[in-house]
Amino acid sequence: MKKDIQPLPFILAILAFFSFNTSSMPLTSHPLKNKQLRIAMAQIVCIDGDLSGNLVRIENAIREAKEQQAGIIVFPESCLLGWVNPEAFRRASTIPGRDSDIICQLAKKYKIYICIGLDEKDGDKLYDAAILVDDQGNILLKHRKINVLPTLMTPPYSEGEGVSVAKTRFGTIGILICADSFQDDLLASMKEKKPDLLLIPYGWAAVENEWPAHGEDLVKVVRKAAGIMKCPVIGTNLVGQISHGPWTGQVYGGQSVSYNPANDSLVAGKDRERDIVMVSVPLSY
Repeated sequence: MKKDIQPLPFILAILAFFSFNTSSMPLTSHPLKNKQLRIAMAQIVCIDGDLSGNLVRIENAIREAKEQQAGIIVFPESCLLGWVNPEAFRRASTIPGRDSDIICQLAKKYKIYICIGLDEKDGDKLYDAAILVDDQGNILLKHRKINVLPTLMTPPYSEGEGVSVAKTRFGTIGILICADSFQDDLLASMKEKKPDLLLIPYGWAAVENEWPAHGEDLVKVVRKAAGIMKCPVIGTNLVGQISHGPWTGQVYGGQSVSYNPANDSLVAGKDRERDIVMVSVPLSY
């Protein structure tokens, strides 16, 4: 009769072999490597001048994004009072100030990073601004739009100066606003800051019969910016209509765009409809 084979010594020898041969291998992974950051593009309806209603729509979007485990939510341009709305000269607040304080409270309440476009009053000047707020309610970054298209509002927005980034637990994040992303010099300046992620609130509008094709132009702009930055770009657009100035009646058609050049990944929002679009980007930094 054959003697029973005892496998334990053999298994222990194999484990010892692999333990010895892997202990000297270089570590190739960072604690954040291969993890995903979930970002919500909050393609909301904005009604010009309806500050309280727009804030309701903003909070509803935040709640929905948080339920989907978003770490960052990105809103469109001037989505509290409406883009090129001259009423903002009277109704906008400073940053920090009343409007940004509400956004900070929402970020802290829902424990989420918020990037949002909002008008900023500074003395007699009005800026088309955007802020990045962390999940504790702190403003990490403010950008004032530079390419303000001055013929669209009288008096026009004042121009901002320069671009900057914020160091966050998700990496280095930059902000531009809509038409800023048309300018090669601004894209080059942002590239020098080496962002890991670029957030762009948009107010992408056209006359009614140019939609949905006008969304294809937004894709081209976002893809170009991402190609220059070599990082994911998140471009969130409004749904609604312009009610002031020479573009009165033009439509914000949605179709928000996220593009990651690393894996040629493009995600787009719905055409002319409210949408909370979830995007995942790798945390490799």
